Amino acid sequence: MNNEKETSRVEAFSDGVFAIAITLLILEIKVPKLETSMTNSQLFTSLINLWPSYFAFLLSFTAVLIMWINHHGFFKYLKTINTNFLYANGFLLLMVTFIPFPTAVLAEHLNSSAANAACAFFCGSMILVSVAYNVLWHATAYKRALVKDEISDAQILKIRNAYWFGFLVYLIAFILTFFYALAGLILCISFWTFWVALDYNQAGRKHRRTKT
Repeated sequence: MNNEKETSRVEAFSDGVFAIAITLLILEIKVPKLETSMTNSQLFTSLINLWPSYFAFLLSFTAVLIMWINHHGFFKYLKTINTNFLYANGFLLLMVTFIPFPTAVLAEHLNSSAANAACAFFCGSMILVSVAYNVLWHATAYKRALVKDEISDAQILKIRNAYWFGFLVYLIAFILTFFYALAGLILCISFWTFWVALDYNQAGRKHRRTKT
């Protein structure tokens, strides 16, 4: 019971950080500066010209949402926590709260001559997020330190390989942005479908079928 209470406290705290980070993203969309003489058409044009901010907001909202879903799935594997896990989880939350900044940079420069640097900065941030997930998984699953007994070694290996594969893809996307900004960004975005498909429930279902 104490172990479940501790993991629930950490998950609740983490959920709060995710909620704050995802809320802050909307602050990067700035209201157009209005002049008393501005017409309806001019306001509509100003709103349309904010499309990089809309795009960046949708992009980062999706990223943080997928990160939260995977973080939630992650906790299904935990039977307890320790100090190493708390620090590793703190590192991940640090990266989550950092996401609004590269989002703002991307929104400001996506449609400019600095698009390569903006996309590289955003994809580089995804690399650090991937590193954080790998560190968290290592703190959890190394020698099965914190994982539940019913979780199979095969499922542990599957998650570990998925995290390493993610790091590799983000690294390739980061390098690509220096040559083709949008191509690197699209590769980074398209890979998020992989995280959506990653099944954290598989081991639990297998375990239940075995018991029955």
